[in-house]
Amino acid sequence: MNTLHDVQIEKAYFVSPIVDMEKLIADMMQWAGVTEEDLKEKESIETAFGETLSWEYLSWGRKHPISWQVPTSVLYGSKDNLQPIETIQAFAKEVGADLTVMQNGEHWFHTEEQMAFLDSWIQRSKQNHTFTERTLNE
Repeated sequence: MNTLHDVQIEKAYFVSPIVDMEKLIADMMQWAGVTEEDLKEKESIETAFGETLSWEYLSWGRKHPISWQVPTSVLYGSKDNLQPIETIQAFAKEVGADLTVMQNGEHWFHTEEQMAFLDSWIQRSKQNHTFTERTLNE
């Protein structure tokens, strides 16, 4: 989103977008028991859950908050383990995005059921010109 903020886009479709990188990194630091001072001192820290925390990336995220003004539809999985629903709801409200929540969907849409839901969601989103929040069970 930061790269495309000044590009003319008719409509954007986001599946599980990370809309607050600083919060995600802070959450990961908490999960890993890493303090901000630790990260600043070591510059990068490998976590037990397979992610590398980076002081440079955290600093970049703080300096470059998202600025987004494109008509947008967002698909979010209710079992997203990287980003809480409140974060995505705040983003959707701030930018006027249409938000759809797939019950039992994950951050990474990858199962046959999730991919079918995603395909159906894109088709519905193309036809829908209202910006509201929906929770769908399909």
